[in-house]
Amino acid sequence: MKDFITELTFKTSRSSGAGGQNVNKVETAVTVMWNVDASTYFSDEEKSLIQQKLKNRINQEGILQLTVTESRTQLQNRKIATEKILELVNKALIVPKKRLKTKPAKSQIEKRLNTKKKLSEKKENRRFRL
Repeated sequence: MKDFITELTFKTSRSSGAGGQNVNKVETAVTVMWNVDASTYFSDEEKSLIQQKLKNRINQEGILQLTVTESRTQLQNRKIATEKILELVNKALIVPKKRLKTKPAKSQIEKRLNTKKKLSEKKENRRFRL
């Protein structure tokens, strides 16, 4: 897990929602921005993997942006935003294992066919014959 907090930039804005008169005066919403291309913490392969997996969240300038308005305090929102962006990027770096094709065992195939045969016989015995 890589910690690239030093490369993050923060911007605050007024948050919507509950808060009464306070919401009109205090900038509690926090937007965290990170330039993927300019990062020195990641290799080129890692950057391309991040860009590929998070392409819906990265804008044309190559900046990954995330806005948090969960808390009523700027400090708490900043902390949440940092945690979320770190988690997002570190999840994007995980490469899933390749699935190996496997054949069912002969005993399994035999068991399945026997079960089908038994069911067929059972239904055949239910038929009314003259």
